[in-house]
Amino acid sequence: MVSKSAAQIVHEQAGNMAPSARMAMTRRVHPLVSLNPYQGNWTIKVRVTNKGTMRTYNNARGEGCVFNVELTDQDGTQIQATMFNEAAKKFFEKFELGKVYYISKGSLRVANKQFKTVQNDYEMTLNEYSEVEEASNEAAFVPEIKFNFVPIDMLGPHVNGKELVDVIGVVQNVSPTMSIRRKSNNESIPKRDITIADETKKTVVVSLWGELATGVGQELLDIADQSPIVAIKSLKVGDFQGVSLSTLSRSTILVNPELPEAQKLRSWYDSEGKGSSLASIGSGMNPAKNGGRSMYSDRVTLSHISEDPSLGEDKPVFFSVKAFISSIRPDQTMWYRACKTCNKKVTEAIGSGYWCEGCQKNDEECSLRYILVARVADVSGETYLSLFNEEAERVLGCSADELDKLKSKDGDENEFQQKLKEATWVPHLFRVSVTLNEYNNEKRKRITARAVAPVDFAAESRFLLEDISKMKAS
Repeated sequence: MVSKSAAQIVHEQAGNMAPSARMAMTRRVHPLVSLNPYQGNWTIKVRVTNKGTMRTYNNARGEGCVFNVELTDQDGTQIQATMFNEAAKKFFEKFELGKVYYISKGSLRVANKQFKTVQNDYEMTLNEYSEVEEASNEAAFVPEIKFNFVPIDMLGPHVNGKELVDVIGVVQNVSPTMSIRRKSNNESIPKRDITIADETKKTVVVSLWGELATGVGQELLDIADQSPIVAIKSLKVGDFQGVSLSTLSRSTILVNPELPEAQKLRSWYDSEGKGSSLASIGSGMNPAKNGGRSMYSDRVTLSHISEDPSLGEDKPVFFSVKAFISSIRPDQTMWYRACKTCNKKVTEAIGSGYWCEGCQKNDEECSLRYILVARVADVSGETYLSLFNEEAERVLGCSADELDKLKSKDGDENEFQQKLKEATWVPHLFRVSVTLNEYNNEKRKRITARAVAPVDFAAESRFLLEDISKMKAS
């Protein structure tokens, strides 16, 4: 099932609307752009272009419920309206995606950037005394969701920021659904990862949660070989693997939308993009720019990680380190055979080809993806570091398929061994996660590279000077 936009719903409803209950001309309607917190008596006419789910919360004041809607007026101006408790219960069924309403007796305040989903300095709150009346015969009023797309290569400055972003991209990979258990209430939540690319030739992983994982996510998996285009509204930007995106309850996904940006992206991908070399925005971050600031946050030495026995026991912790690859064992299993659609491990099928359990299909070809362990060193000591595909490619400078071909060549000092040696004693900045796992009743620490970047010595010098200034100040 493909997620529908407000415009699609409006089109379906257009033929069957009841006569208007009240003439619009009898009201004085205020445009959203004219509203401010000091204005009390107003009426707006808006379409619901996004509707969130009812959420419950529990804080010091007790339990409650909340939901919000995104409203768009005839000029295309948007605002988010939030309702708590009694108001949430009163209006949740009243508001329907795609319908037009007259709203009055609400209040405005400066928008909280942490929860902001639209481009507006203010946000609206409706209480149980607010008035909401549906307007009929309004099929042509505010026809579409409004997007403010951020190119993938410009996501860096938004990492761990409070404002949400909209993106559009061509789907490259779709994973099977996995189940994640929420620690707060032990609830199991479905999750699915998709990888998208755009004209900047960068890719990013988008994690779909809940109904988006099982609904639209399944649709994307079914048509993954067609490289569909997705437009996604209201995503949170995190620093997993450098840069990553996650959906929220208010997120909206349109598949192959009829947008000018989608048509332009399709034209680029069909003519050039599908044959281009694409790189992850996370692994390709330049630490000298804002997008790489996470490489300089939480900077520690390797001894800080290896000497703390309880680090990562309760939950993964993240650090940045500057270190060298000191050695890579050539006799380890350095890669696995992967499905070209979802990147999951495949097995040799009976007869010929490779079977993917996640996609439930057989393919004639597969790709190799890194999963290796390297020894890393800095001024404080050494430890082992796990690297997955994109991070290993950054360190080794070649794909697993290319390294496998070198390994197959003959010679006393073959090119495979030489490639591993060339990767050692080169300085890198690593963003790592630390977890404490138990194997056979023995706790073992696992350090995993989540992003890798070369050292920018000018930026590194500025970081060290700032660190020295902080030491002097303290």
